[in-house]
Amino acid sequence: MMFRRNWMFSGVLLATGVFAARSSGIETTAKPDSLDSWPGWRGPNRDASSPPRTWPENLKPEHLQEKWRIPLDRGYSGPIVIGQSVIVTETRNAKTERVLSLDRSTGKTLWEAEWEGAMTVPFFAASNGSWIRSTPVTDGSRVYVGGMRDYFVCIDVQDGSRIYEVDFAKRFNSELPGFGQVCSPLIDGSKIYIQSGGGLLCLDAATGETVWRTLVETDAMYGSAFSSPTIATLHGIRQLLVQTRKDLCGVDLESGKTLWSQSVEAFRGMNILTPTIWNECLFVSSYGGKTQLFAPQIDASGNWSVVERWSNKAEAYMSSPVVVGDYLYAHLKNQRAACFNLKTGEETWRTRPYGKYWSMITNGQQILALDETGKLFLINANPEKFDLVDSREVSEQECWAHLALTNDQIFIRDLTGIGLWEWR
Repeated sequence: MMFRRNWMFSGVLLATGVFAARSSGIETTAKPDSLDSWPGWRGPNRDASSPPRTWPENLKPEHLQEKWRIPLDRGYSGPIVIGQSVIVTETRNAKTERVLSLDRSTGKTLWEAEWEGAMTVPFFAASNGSWIRSTPVTDGSRVYVGGMRDYFVCIDVQDGSRIYEVDFAKRFNSELPGFGQVCSPLIDGSKIYIQSGGGLLCLDAATGETVWRTLVETDAMYGSAFSSPTIATLHGIRQLLVQTRKDLCGVDLESGKTLWSQSVEAFRGMNILTPTIWNECLFVSSYGGKTQLFAPQIDASGNWSVVERWSNKAEAYMSSPVVVGDYLYAHLKNQRAACFNLKTGEETWRTRPYGKYWSMITNGQQILALDETGKLFLINANPEKFDLVDSREVSEQECWAHLALTNDQIFIRDLTGIGLWEWR
């Protein structure tokens, strides 16, 4: 089914803003758990894992070629992929946030949606930019987007029409986060989970109504937390795992009750990494803190406790790690990559400095890592040494957005555009 109409509509957004959309349309039919989709932050499983498959032997032009590239204004959000659509965000003219759906075959714009919603981050972070950060998520029929000013928008994935929007600052009378909305929303069935509005929120995905609000930040500098939540089953209990500015927590999905909590040291609450699960344990690493592995426990009476399995002095910053077997591969605050034995906490190797940030994807045998400097690395997941297979410059611009990968396609969002690269 093809939509052959072009149209625009407007509605009130914020006190001074306008929301608009334009469609030249294509129907999306793929499910977000398809092997050929990348529906949200860090992929289908939220752990930056790709279904097991063999990747090409190197990154040379005969194996990896750019198919198309289109210019965009600046943004940190990672691209997401559903059906024939690639969904990206940008901040235009330092005042308007925009979401675009692109045809994944050609890069042609299918629809656009925008609203006024920009803000300026604190002066000491100005070099990092004042543009949209949160990576959208899709359930196959809708796209959910978090804007800088704690504004949440639900959009029809087929034609870009607005379904609803929520002003969290107005709803909860909360202060705007100093660095803007950072957390990437998580969808689970009929619910959306996001750290915004000064706390951890559960929303009805169909309406945007608040189901519950918890872990409210009352004294954290610069407002809402940075980390994006995930879901895991620990000791038979499925739960939401989240890092606030100060604590690592397990939260009941239905009620919002905190099941357990563990403090995590970090400079100015810079707990940014998505919680990483391994064998019912959680790996955390923070700027100004250290690297730790925690094991939540539950006794026969249903009481939870948390045991620290190990810790060391390494500090991560913004790059969420990947796990292959019993080893974790991370990018640290000092710009070096490192490998950790998750059983013992031993650091088995550490590299020379690279860029300030890596986004990583693993297929269970190798790792693709996109450096902030615009260089792509293909690395064997070797716990004994840094086993670099190949590297290649894929952008002359800085690359802060997370990679997206579907089958033989890699979507690379840099500060001034997005490109589709294909394995051959």
